[in-house]
Amino acid sequence: MKRRIHSFKHAIRGIRMVIKSEKNMQIHLVVAVLVVLAGWFFNITTTEWMLCLLCFGLVFGAEMVNTSIENIVDLVSPKKHDLAGRAKDMAAGAVLISALFAAGVGLIIFIPKIWNLLFS
Repeated sequence: MKRRIHSFKHAIRGIRMVIKSEKNMQIHLVVAVLVVLAGWFFNITTTEWMLCLLCFGLVFGAEMVNTSIENIVDLVSPKKHDLAGRAKDMAAGAVLISALFAAGVGLIIFIPKIWNLLFS
C-alpha cells in the first residue's frame, strides 16, 4: 500500500513539474478552464461533458508524453542529431493532432449553442 501511495506522489510531482515548466501545458489548462466555463454557461449534456473530459485527458496526456520524450532525448543526445530532432518533432506532432481533434470536438459542441444564443 505504501508503494502505491508513493507512486501517486511521484505522478502528482510529475504533473506539477509539467504545469510549472511547460508553457503549452499552461495554455491547455487555460483552454480547459474556458471550456468548463462555457459548458456550465451553455448547460451542455452529460455526453458532451464526457467528450470534453476525454479531450482534456487526451491533450494533457499527449503533452506530458511529449515533454517526457523531449527530456529523454535531450539527456541521451545533448548534441543535435537528426533522429533526436525527428523524435521530438513526432512527439510534438502527436500533441498537435490531439489538440486539433479536441478543438474539433469543441467546435461541434459549442458552435450550435453560440449560434442559437446569437441568432434566436
